Amino acid sequence: MTGEASAELAGECARCLDEITDEIVVDFQELFVYEDHHDPSEEDDEVSTLEGDLVDLEPLLRDAVVLALPFQPLCEDDCPGLCPECGVRLKDDPDHTHEAAIDPRWAGLTALQQDQQDQD
Repeated sequence: MTGEASAELAGECARCLDEITDEIVVDFQELFVYEDHHDPSEEDDEVSTLEGDLVDLEPLLRDAVVLALPFQPLCEDDCPGLCPECGVRLKDDPDHTHEAAIDPRWAGLTALQQDQQDQD
């Protein structure tokens, strides 16, 4: 059996968490054997069999679509994502910055300097 399947996708961007909708088209091909020609004692469990005159396409379609899905879907190829400190969407605010982080080993001196400035 050879065919083509299309599906609508819905998810979220791996970087900025925006909702994404898309459509995917996948090609599939599978060989089915009749039950009476298949020896169940064989170790090959991956053989697809016909059930009478019927074909169960669900596993075939599911595998074809899942394998074609992107591992980390993106809303745009160059999506900047979110700020790791505050979570602001960098697409909305590309000039977003923070003050340089103070090394925690020097934080006590910063507090001491602030106290000195308050006394002055």
